[in-house]
Amino acid sequence: MLSSAARQFVDHRWDHVIVARLSDYIRIPAKSPAFDPSWAAHGHLERVARDALAWARNQPVRGLQAEIVSLDGRTPCVFFDAPSTCGGSATDQTVLFYGHLDKQPEMSGWRAGLGPWQPVIQNGRLYGRGAADDGYAVYAALTAIAALDTTGVPRPRCVGLIETCEESGSFDLPAYLEHLAPRLGQVGLLIGLDSGCGDYNRLWVTTSLRGLVGGVLSVDVLREGVHSGNASGIVPSSFRILRLLLDRIDDPRTGNLRDPFFQAEVPMDRLEQACTAGAVLGDRIWQQFPWARQDHEPDTPDGEQARPVTTDPVEAILNRSWKATLSVIGAAGLPALKEAGNVLRPGTALKLSVRLPPTVDAERAAQRMKKVLEEDPPYGARVRFDLENAGTGWNAPATAPWLKQALDQASRAAFGLEPVWMGEGGGIPFISMLGERFPRAQFVITGVLGPQSNAHGPNEFLLIDYAKKLTATIAQIVADTPF
Repeated sequence: MLSSAARQFVDHRWDHVIVARLSDYIRIPAKSPAFDPSWAAHGHLERVARDALAWARNQPVRGLQAEIVSLDGRTPCVFFDAPSTCGGSATDQTVLFYGHLDKQPEMSGWRAGLGPWQPVIQNGRLYGRGAADDGYAVYAALTAIAALDTTGVPRPRCVGLIETCEESGSFDLPAYLEHLAPRLGQVGLLIGLDSGCGDYNRLWVTTSLRGLVGGVLSVDVLREGVHSGNASGIVPSSFRILRLLLDRIDDPRTGNLRDPFFQAEVPMDRLEQACTAGAVLGDRIWQQFPWARQDHEPDTPDGEQARPVTTDPVEAILNRSWKATLSVIGAAGLPALKEAGNVLRPGTALKLSVRLPPTVDAERAAQRMKKVLEEDPPYGARVRFDLENAGTGWNAPATAPWLKQALDQASRAAFGLEPVWMGEGGGIPFISMLGERFPRAQFVITGVLGPQSNAHGPNEFLLIDYAKKLTATIAQIVADTPF
């Protein structure tokens, strides 16, 4: 088991070094290129990469080599390589760490005293954009490795790839994987630190990730806006046409996607894991969200709030990990309320996000979605679906007995509880890319994004104590890796 000296090393690093580094990181608006087209000129992505590199080069990791890898016109990556301390050859399998340093945009709704670029510590939580999602990854990974090296625990070769394009769909990553492939070696274990946790009491292991199809659905009826009193009843509303088109995709009463093309059967092992996770989480699976309250309505019982699609914890877990769902995440053509006159607008556009089951091919789903939305347009309106991204999800391979044992022991040592296995609702394109490139690799996908941590939204935070324990857990897993 990991020694008390190694655990003390981890705690000391977090308390006296990493929190300060992450606070500096939060202050930098290193938005992903999808949200900052002028990212190269602004230099924020380059800055957070260089800050991480400078820190990495000062860590007590034996033989560590670290650098920034930059391909022309692409976002930078931090790459590190720590040779084996077990005396193995250069052909031995490696442990590959993954994380990212780019961030989501600001988002409105931050509480008073908090902000996306303002690091604040309250009740053991470090608030600010990006620390939990997942600027902490490179710091936790190298601290876990250093904890082993400083206490004399042998470990395999460890390499790390920290990108700055993940929040934009990792469109630069394939080029870097191809470029770095000879230096990665034969990856036997991939540790991804960009996922979530169901609670802060134990290790959570991500078993699957949903895929994604995203794009813009546009409807145009007129060449210019006209008086609604003169035209309504004759000219169909572009918004009503959008409603008809969206109804082709999902049932608005249930949220179920109508076309079985977008659905997949849940494997038996994932169903069993969902039952276990549901028993652990119970109502917390849906109570974690900031539901709107209705106590401002005079005829509504005080404290009544919006409610979830289901209160069954197992069904909720399967809904967020294996069910296809449609969300409208943006709109164009709609004026602000104070500027909305009695005008029948010429057109409306909605940005759509469809989460897919892990085993559904995203490219084929995207083509199917385009066909369903564009064919036979109501009233002969001009309808167009412009695909922006399509990423297939991931379903983990069977866990090797040695890894299951290592995960069990590491979670009990750090948290006093066995780990729980659960699918996540988001996607990490890098994981499926690596799964294709290294089909025999084992995976440990985990993270610090637990209840209320609110990645991508306001009041994002990292729970410092959980991050410490997770770092120690990762160190233990690396120490127990048998190559």
